[in-house]
This record gives sequence, structure tokens and C-alpha cells, in this order.
Amino acid sequence: QVQLVDSGGGLVQAGDSLRLYCTTSGRTFGIYTMGWFRQAPGKERECVAVISSNTDKSYYADSVKGRFTISRDNAKNTAYLQMNNLKPEDTAVYYCAARYGSELSPSSYHYSYWGQGTQVTVSS
Repeated sequence: QVQLVDSGGGLVQAGDSLRLYCTTSGRTFGIYTMGWFRQAPGKERECVAVISSNTDKSYYADSVKGRFTISRDNAKNTAYLQMNNLKPEDTAVYYCAARYGSELSPSSYHYSYWGQGTQVTVSS
């Protein structure tokens, strides 16, 4: 069982930066591919970024390419989402998620474990 705790959200202005954190207990963090998803009110949950278990592969949604960076520190059991040049349309609840193995997937159906979500609000 993997328990994820995501944090780091907040209220910022357009153009600002935020860094989200996803931490987990246990000694098996390094075998999971980690993803960040977001869900805005009235919209479906969408994949923002994914990083493979051994960090050699990553995926970004077109809407965040060049602005967001996903990373992880397996020694600290933590995944990160650095968000720069935030826009009002980035406003959403952000969730980290984990799936067993190294294969990247932007589909939420492939992730077995989820954090509780952290709110990101970007004002114009």
C-alpha cells in the first residue's frame, strides 16, 4: 500500500511560481512511476506531467510544456512539480498519483494510488 501526501498549493498571481510536493512513506517509492494530475471545477481530471520510476522518461501536457517541470528524489521519497509562469487557467486541484513500474501513462485509470489533492489558484 502506498500513501501519498501532496502539498504546496496556494493562491498566487499570474506569472508567479509554485512548487508542489508529493511525499510517501515506505521503502518502495523508487519502483513507482509518478504523475501529477489536475481537476478544475466542472472539468475532467487531466494529466499534467509524469516521470518514470528511474527518472529517465517524462511526459508533459502541451498546455504546460516549457512552464512546468516534474522531478523526483527517490532517496527522499518525494516527487515535485515546479510550476512557473502560472496562468489563471492553471487553477485547479492538483493530485499526485503513483503506478507500479516504469511505463509512462497520462491516463488516470492506470494509477492505483492518489494523494488528497492540493488547491492551486491563480489570479489574473
